[in-house]
Amino acid sequence: MSENMILSGASVFLVADLQRSADYYRDALGFRYDRFWGEPPCFCMVWRNQQCIMLSQVENSSRIRPVSSVNPSVWDAYFWVRDVEAFFTELRDRGARFKYEPLVKPYGVKEFAIVDPDEYVIAFGQELEEET
Repeated sequence: MSENMILSGASVFLVADLQRSADYYRDALGFRYDRFWGEPPCFCMVWRNQQCIMLSQVENSSRIRPVSSVNPSVWDAYFWVRDVEAFFTELRDRGARFKYEPLVKPYGVKEFAIVDPDEYVIAFGQELEEET
């Protein structure tokens, strides 16, 4: 194994209200956070399992441009899960806001997408096993 491996990564989302966004990720999506950085607080990392999204508050919220607002056919982040139906049920029960519910896509994945308070779209998908 190469020592030049990438071990993990994170998306960075610009947000209008750091507390609101961090709480949404915690309460609706099951992420956790331990602290805020800055004075006043302007940065937070939310984690679920080993996955991280970095939230950075901006002074002028009109500058926030989720990728999905420029190209509605793409997401701002994508996560693969083991059981997409169970994950969907968990997030639905937590009160997440959905862009679309689970559906099978032509690329062999069953997925759904949520929308966060700043209109970022995050998809969660499960690869389907090919029929033999």
